[in-house]
Amino acid sequence: MESVSTRRIVRTGIVAAIYVVLTLALSFMSYGSVQFRIAEMLMLLCLYSKDYVVATTIGCFIANLFSFVGPVDVAVGTGATLFSGLCIYLLRDRLRPLSASIFPVLFNAVFVGLELKFIANAPLLLSMAGVAAGEIVCVSMAGVILLTILKRNKGFMKMLLDEGGQFK
Repeated sequence: MESVSTRRIVRTGIVAAIYVVLTLALSFMSYGSVQFRIAEMLMLLCLYSKDYVVATTIGCFIANLFSFVGPVDVAVGTGATLFSGLCIYLLRDRLRPLSASIFPVLFNAVFVGLELKFIANAPLLLSMAGVAAGEIVCVSMAGVILLTILKRNKGFMKMLLDEGGQFK
């Protein structure tokens, strides 16, 4: 059984908090049929540790408590984030950031698109396309660019690693 260090708990909490703060601070564009949830950039951290699967899932859960869709978004949207993070983490050895970004795009387009169709009576294909477009902009474009830049920073990369200096 793997021990959980204080550093891992703090790192997970910080990433979850950043997800929540970014989503709520930009709530005008974080919810709805067309959503640009900047916090979704954090999904690419799942390439580095399973801790970030937990962090983004917790962050999404808390942020979705404030969604106009209500409890359904807490379950459905958080589920999309969890599945995306798990796929990224489990396939991390075969993925680059751009290819990893396909999971949040697809899972959110389908899950959130269906949710918006059944809860808000929004047109299904339009909802899926709007959510996918927002994910492409936030994760596949902005997230990949930001991660590429940050990977050059040794301090940032050290923060992403576990105590032994290894990727998890």
